[in-house]
Amino acid sequence: MDKKKLIVIGLVALVVGLFFWFDLGRFLSLESLRASQQDIAAFVAANQWVSVGGFFALYVLITGLSIPGAAVMTLAAGAIFGLVIGTILVSFASSLGATLAFLLSRFLLRDYVEQKFAATAQKLNQGIDNEGAYYLFTLRLVPLFPFFVINLAMGLTRLKALTFYWVSQLGMLAGTIVYVNAGTQLGQLESTADILSPGLIGSFVLLGLFPLLAKKSVELLRRVRTS
Repeated sequence: MDKKKLIVIGLVALVVGLFFWFDLGRFLSLESLRASQQDIAAFVAANQWVSVGGFFALYVLITGLSIPGAAVMTLAAGAIFGLVIGTILVSFASSLGATLAFLLSRFLLRDYVEQKFAATAQKLNQGIDNEGAYYLFTLRLVPLFPFFVINLAMGLTRLKALTFYWVSQLGMLAGTIVYVNAGTQLGQLESTADILSPGLIGSFVLLGLFPLLAKKSVELLRRVRTS
């Protein structure tokens, strides 16, 4: 393995190691979000641009390094910034972070995979060359596989980075809106009685129905393409 790859692996391992060493994951939980809700709101009100920039950078870092917490960060975006700003932040940050993970996987692992599993890699790349954008869009729209697995797996193919970026952003947009909207309801909780509010219940019903609706949308799209 060349020196550049060793340096990148070392940097990634250092950041991820520090994250788990200091147990920073405890801050990426719904309990922590609710407990700090008022303090966060006060800080954001006094430091809007710093808050937006810091949140965006943190989201890109978390998704780019495949660190657990993206789902809670998405809910937090709605709770902290509201539906519109939260959706914009998450949409671009998640797509950039996913592309970073995609590029890291490609840089560190693709050569090895293509050499070790040449026949399988060739068949996979043939499919990606023909239908790569559609496959990725389907995977993004219907959450059958974990977010980070798709990023890393696609990095092992010949799919163009720009195509990966725009298809990911488009495919994840509907899910992003649903999650951020649910977060806006979490941000409005002031007491345990609010947990049964119609807005919060409706948001999480939509969250639960989203995979089914997305699957039906893909099936309809497939029928249109083959007709």
